[in-house]
Amino acid sequence: MTLEILTPDKKVYEGEITSVNLPGTMGGFEILSHHAPIISTLEDGKVVVHGGGKEEIFFIQGGVVECLNNRVIVLAEGISAK
Repeated sequence: MTLEILTPDKKVYEGEITSVNLPGTMGGFEILSHHAPIISTLEDGKVVVHGGGKEEIFFIQGGVVECLNNRVIVLAEGISAK
Protein backbone atom coordinates (compact mmCIF):
# COMPACT_ATOMS: atom_id res chain seq x y z
CA MET A 1 0.00 0.00 0.00
CA THR A 2 1.09 3.61 -0.38
CA LEU A 3 1.52 6.23 2.34
CA GLU A 4 1.74 10.00 2.15
CA ILE A 5 2.50 12.18 5.16
CA LEU A 6 1.70 15.84 4.53
CA THR A 7 1.94 19.06 6.55
CA PRO A 8 0.61 22.47 5.55
CA ASP A 9 4.16 23.30 4.36
CA LYS A 10 5.38 20.20 2.54
CA LYS A 11 5.17 16.51 1.73
CA VAL A 12 7.22 14.73 4.40
CA TYR A 13 6.96 11.13 3.16
CA GLU A 14 5.68 9.21 0.16
CA GLY A 15 6.25 5.56 -0.59
CA GLU A 16 5.23 1.91 -0.50
CA ILE A 17 4.80 0.45 2.99
CA THR A 18 3.65 -2.76 4.65
CA SER A 19 2.10 -1.13 7.74
CA VAL A 20 1.89 2.08 9.75
CA ASN A 21 1.24 2.65 13.47
CA LEU A 22 -0.62 5.85 14.33
CA PRO A 23 -1.49 7.78 17.53
CA GLY A 24 -5.31 7.97 17.31
CA THR A 25 -7.18 10.23 19.72
CA MET A 26 -9.03 7.16 21.07
CA GLY A 27 -5.79 5.13 21.25
CA GLY A 28 -3.03 3.94 18.98
CA PHE A 29 -3.81 1.70 16.02
CA GLU A 30 -2.13 0.02 13.05
CA ILE A 31 -3.12 0.06 9.39
CA LEU A 32 -2.12 -2.96 7.32
CA SER A 33 -2.48 -3.67 3.61
CA HIS A 34 -6.12 -3.90 2.44
CA HIS A 35 -7.43 -2.20 5.61
CA ALA A 36 -11.10 -1.24 5.66
CA PRO A 37 -11.78 2.41 4.77
CA ILE A 38 -11.22 4.68 7.77
CA ILE A 39 -10.95 8.35 8.69
CA SER A 40 -9.60 9.16 12.15
CA THR A 41 -8.28 12.11 14.11
CA LEU A 42 -4.72 11.88 15.43
CA GLU A 43 -3.11 13.28 18.55
CA ASP A 44 0.47 14.30 19.18
CA GLY A 45 2.66 11.23 19.01
CA LYS A 46 4.77 8.79 17.08
CA VAL A 47 4.00 7.51 13.57
CA VAL A 48 5.96 4.32 12.85
CA VAL A 49 6.26 3.39 9.16
CA HIS A 50 7.23 -0.18 8.22
CA GLY A 51 8.33 -1.00 4.69
CA GLY A 52 11.21 -2.34 2.65
CA GLY A 53 12.68 -4.13 5.66
CA LYS A 54 13.17 -0.90 7.60
CA GLU A 55 11.33 1.30 10.07
CA GLU A 56 11.00 5.09 10.00
CA ILE A 57 9.65 7.17 12.87
CA PHE A 58 8.01 10.60 12.66
CA PHE A 59 6.62 12.66 15.55
CA ILE A 60 3.44 14.52 14.62
CA GLN A 61 1.55 17.33 16.31
CA GLY A 62 -2.02 16.17 15.70
CA GLY A 63 -3.90 15.75 12.46
CA VAL A 64 -6.12 13.31 10.58
CA VAL A 65 -5.61 10.07 8.63
CA GLU A 66 -7.59 8.59 5.77
CA CYS A 67 -7.24 5.05 4.44
CA LEU A 68 -9.06 4.17 1.22
CA ASN A 69 -8.28 1.65 -1.54
CA ASN A 70 -4.88 0.69 -0.08
CA ARG A 71 -3.77 4.33 0.08
CA VAL A 72 -3.09 6.04 3.43
CA ILE A 73 -2.88 9.82 3.72
CA VAL A 74 -1.76 11.47 6.98
CA LEU A 75 -2.45 15.21 7.23
CA ALA A 76 -0.37 16.40 10.17
CA GLU A 77 -0.49 19.87 11.73
CA GLY A 78 3.27 19.68 12.31
CA ILE A 79 6.00 17.07 12.19
CA SER A 80 9.61 16.30 13.03
CA ALA A 81 11.56 13.24 11.84
CA LYS A 82 13.57 11.33 14.46
